[in-house]
Amino acid sequence: MIRVLFFVLLVFALASGFAWMADLPGTISISWNGYVWEQPPVTAALVAGALLAVFLAAVWLIRVILKSPQIASRFFKRRRKDKGYTALSQGLIALGTGNAKLARRHGLEADRLLAEEPAAKLLLAQTAQLAGKDDEARQRFEDMLDDPATKALGLHGLFVEAERHNEPVAARHYAEEAVKTSPGLEWAGKAVLGYQAIAHHWEDALKTLERNYAAKMLDKKTYRRQRAVVLTALAGKLEDGDPERAYSLAKEAHGLALDLVPAAVLTSRLATRRGDIRKASKVLEATWRLSPHPELADTYAHVRTGDSAVDRLKRVKSLSAQRANTAEGAFAIAKAALEAREFDEARAQLKTVLQSEPSRKAFLLMAEVEEAEHGDRGRMRDWLARAVNAPLDKVWMADGVVSGDWQPVSPVTGKLDAFQWGTPTGLSDSDGELLEDSAFEAPALTAATPVRPVGPAAEAEDLATVDLEAEPVSKPASPEEKSVSSGEAAKASPATTKQGYEGTTDDVRFSPALKDLPDAAAAGEKTAEVHEPVPAAEKDKPAAKPSSESGAETAAANGPDAKGGKEGENKAAASEEEDLNRPIEFALSRMPDDPGPDDEEEDKSASSARPRFFN
Repeated sequence: MIRVLFFVLLVFALASGFAWMADLPGTISISWNGYVWEQPPVTAALVAGALLAVFLAAVWLIRVILKSPQIASRFFKRRRKDKGYTALSQGLIALGTGNAKLARRHGLEADRLLAEEPAAKLLLAQTAQLAGKDDEARQRFEDMLDDPATKALGLHGLFVEAERHNEPVAARHYAEEAVKTSPGLEWAGKAVLGYQAIAHHWEDALKTLERNYAAKMLDKKTYRRQRAVVLTALAGKLEDGDPERAYSLAKEAHGLALDLVPAAVLTSRLATRRGDIRKASKVLEATWRLSPHPELADTYAHVRTGDSAVDRLKRVKSLSAQRANTAEGAFAIAKAALEAREFDEARAQLKTVLQSEPSRKAFLLMAEVEEAEHGDRGRMRDWLARAVNAPLDKVWMADGVVSGDWQPVSPVTGKLDAFQWGTPTGLSDSDGELLEDSAFEAPALTAATPVRPVGPAAEAEDLATVDLEAEPVSKPASPEEKSVSSGEAAKASPATTKQGYEGTTDDVRFSPALKDLPDAAAAGEKTAEVHEPVPAAEKDKPAAKPSSESGAETAAANGPDAKGGKEGENKAAASEEEDLNRPIEFALSRMPDDPGPDDEEEDKSASSARPRFFN
């Protein structure tokens, strides 16, 4: 609009000037060599202007003729550059689509037409990388180091090549050189920081972090978080050698990031070593309110050395109350209650955990409660079986790496503060089974199922409370019954043991007094068949053989050392003296298919001395 107005004004001024000259009176007369030329002023002005235009055109034509070589050279250079940039553009497009051959052809043409163009050199180097020609790519990047304008570009290319070939030392060197060349390079600053963190050079990492923040590579929130992580790692490294400096660094880290659990745990532990129990507790409480974690609860429970299990339970309850209704708090209380033998409290807290956020560690702790309270191995195995299919526990994980302990840097990417507390995904799809209230109730205590302790004390108690039951036999055994009883002496008749005793009702054994009888006839005359329960420790022993061939071994194994006491021992000794003069009576004198001896042989056998069987 302004230009149009200026043009209108200019035309108006010219028209006004010509009108003014036309109104001027008189003529302009020019005489030369006898000729006289007279014209009005307007005509003279137009002629003068035309002559000036012709003169200027002539001067321009002469200059064009004189500078024609330069103009032609400039034209061809411009045309060459246009072709080069066109080839460069097509090469970049081919590189982006993954066509290495086409990109290389366009790159070579662009490099020929644009000899000093850095973009053409970069195109050829990246084309070599795409084609897998690592040596060529590295050589082209190294050639860029000679030019200050492309030195940073070459260092970045060499850094990428070093990382591709898993050469961390070379990659760190190129990154550090890039930082020296151009301090504002974000990739170089982060790479140097990552490699220093992986190498645990925390002092250098702090300086690099400060330099990156000064170069505005990080915002303030990220800077504070990463500084807290580095300070925590450095404090952990100095914990044993320089605890005072470690405490100062850990306290600063806790102030920068209150929700950083490792910083709070380390600060509390170092404060406990200095005897500052109040400071140690306050640090843990501040972090617990923001991010409940089992390490916080465990450290808080043991913040004061020498506390009893009951005192630790009280401390954990007070910590959990500062952020109520959390699964981590309920589990911490259950764990402390188990140590304090408060089984009802442990069951109630585990019920809350398993019905809200079930996990394997909760099922395992429930199995420990069952074993510790009642020694009920059946219910314990039931909870262990449920733990197999339960959701995974929360762990520290970063970049696919699962760690039991927190680490300040990812071992895969070198990223600071990469580890996060959470449940691994993709390893288990189970959300946990629905548990009813009855599953958490303690087993009812009845007369049929008495509570019995576990361990050596229980076995000693079982051996001391054996109940011997005797059933009198009113009818003496006949000879036929004697023959049968000698064959069945090894079979123990079912006996009823005391209810609640460990073992089944079939686990019985003969009393020492009965085992010492020499034969089946004596067993019938004694009219007492006594059974007693076998303790668990003796279940696996082989059964006693009551036959005549193993009578001596039976007496030696189950005689005076059995549970009959002195009374059984006296009975066994008396029966031995009685049986020295008693002949042995066999149930069968011959085999069923044997025709038997002759009369003479029978008389001889009757008159011959019979062998004696001694215990």
